[in-house]
Amino acid sequence: MPIDRRGFLSACSSVGITSALFPGALYTLAVQAQEASGTDQSKPPKITPEMIDAAAVLAGVGPFTDEQKKMMIDGLVDQNGSYKAIRKLKLPNSVQPAYAFHPFPADRTTMQCMLVGSDKPLKFAHNWQPDPTAAAPSDLDRLAFATVSHLASLLHARKITSLALTQMYIDRLKRYDPKLHFVITLTEERALAQAKAADAEIASGKYRGPLHGIPWGAKDLLAVKGYPTTWGAGGFEHQSFDEDATVVKRLDEAGAVLIAKFTLGALAMGDKWFGGRTRNPWNPQQGSSGSSAGSASAVAAGCVAFAIGSETLGSISSPCTRCGATGLRPSFGLVPRTGAMALSWTMDKLGPIARSAEDCALVLNVIHGPDGHDTSVFPAQFRWGWDAGTMDMKSLRVGYLKHDFEEPEPFKEEPPPKSETAEEKREREKREAEGKAAHERRMYDRRYELAVLDKLRSMGVNLVPLELPKLPYGAMVPLLTAEAAAAFDDLTLSGRDRLLTEQGVEDWPNAFRTARFYPAVEYIQANRARTLAIQQVSALFKQADIIVASSGGMQLVATNLTGHPAAIVPNGIRGNDAPHPPKVDTGDEDDIGGPGTPVSITFLAALYDDARLAAFAQAYQQATGFNKLHPKLD
Repeated sequence: MPIDRRGFLSACSSVGITSALFPGALYTLAVQAQEASGTDQSKPPKITPEMIDAAAVLAGVGPFTDEQKKMMIDGLVDQNGSYKAIRKLKLPNSVQPAYAFHPFPADRTTMQCMLVGSDKPLKFAHNWQPDPTAAAPSDLDRLAFATVSHLASLLHARKITSLALTQMYIDRLKRYDPKLHFVITLTEERALAQAKAADAEIASGKYRGPLHGIPWGAKDLLAVKGYPTTWGAGGFEHQSFDEDATVVKRLDEAGAVLIAKFTLGALAMGDKWFGGRTRNPWNPQQGSSGSSAGSASAVAAGCVAFAIGSETLGSISSPCTRCGATGLRPSFGLVPRTGAMALSWTMDKLGPIARSAEDCALVLNVIHGPDGHDTSVFPAQFRWGWDAGTMDMKSLRVGYLKHDFEEPEPFKEEPPPKSETAEEKREREKREAEGKAAHERRMYDRRYELAVLDKLRSMGVNLVPLELPKLPYGAMVPLLTAEAAAAFDDLTLSGRDRLLTEQGVEDWPNAFRTARFYPAVEYIQANRARTLAIQQVSALFKQADIIVASSGGMQLVATNLTGHPAAIVPNGIRGNDAPHPPKVDTGDEDDIGGPGTPVSITFLAALYDDARLAAFAQAYQQATGFNKLHPKLD
């Protein structure tokens, strides 16, 4: 069955807790006792043997002897004192840890093609060239769904102006936002000034490249000077920063025109933000998924030429799948995150969302590379220029994750217990109905995934079955929640987490509180397991240059942990015979489907082989044309 990202994140936040609660549980008990007694809060809380016993029961460790408890007390008091000393620093979200994560396997041979040249080079094309045959329609609104490359050709030839194009997209944003709820802030004044400047430069022959004059939108976790940066969260509606994010600066330098800051689920979870819920343009009764909710929805709705999203555990993949957009989640460390909200320093990635893989590559070509601030960025090359049209598909080694394409196991009903109340029976029958419906949807969608393999074979690709290494990827996900809880430590301690829109068991406030019980030892152990994952997943790319996978499933968790790049591309539209979606979109499943909604497929590549990945995805799109489909909004 497809893995639900929100539910998976919540479930995994408690992995290992029964054996790892001791430090946090003990500290909590001590603080509670301190507050109840009215003791001076500036002093470390007092630890008693009874507290150690209670914490040990919660943690599932011990029991400890009296002598052991006596030896532990002084050290535990010192630890608790250090907690308070660090908290007094009031660390802002922008402060990085003293370490930098780099997902390098011990054997780096799979990275050679991007770092030191390849022993099997594929043909490169020259840099982007405008299409002289591109024609401008009389009604600019007909360009709403055009690719960046097509728009760039028209702008370069001065067949259209950036100002007119920018105004057209701003008008569309205003027209469709009441239905889709994808805009937090329009940057109209800034955009019109940029567009006028772009037109003047292009007219004078100072052409900056294919993004010059192209309107785009930013996920509202990117700082833009002079405008709010809300992170989609209640309590942060008026937050602003005095400097642009690195990605914003680089797109400014490329001449791109920022027209809006788009929605994201509060603090980068889901599609619900402080102003409501962002909608899927193909079916506005459904959410757009998230957390790059507005970026994917606006691109799919033809309201911007491209957008920047971010992914920690599915936040580009999920909304691109739901909305039928193309996303390129880059290798970890390829794009600097300076000026972006930090959720997980070892998993956050910024990447483009657009209408084609080529468009994504044109954007990634501009935003990648070190900036001197984000210490996780690795100076890998992104040599865009692969000629997807002449790529020799037969020379590529292409694998597919066999498990993703196998028929799912039949749905099994729960045997009713011997004694069951009427309420319990209703709940069991409800679970069974939901399970059967989910299985039916999965069986229907599988035909689209199998069609990918057939299409690739028809393109001359020799497909090799591969298996994702069998490791406990879910048990490593608490790394994310632990880092997120640290990034928003003050939110939890101050009680401001109550301002967040969502307050359920699966949402950030509860996840942050739960993560405080995840001790340093277990965090390090999970990172050691992550090293094995990096090594073993990287080893797959000794057997294949590209791997085809379902957009959901365990690969999504695994490759976000290992930092491997992914291209998420549209793969068709469900027919009228598709199973109907649930009456209510709870946000717990990405592929709820329904007639007339898009499906996707994901391509994976070795670390820092992002350019080859984009070229392969572009070749697939040229052969299928699914990325040219768009929703009817009126």
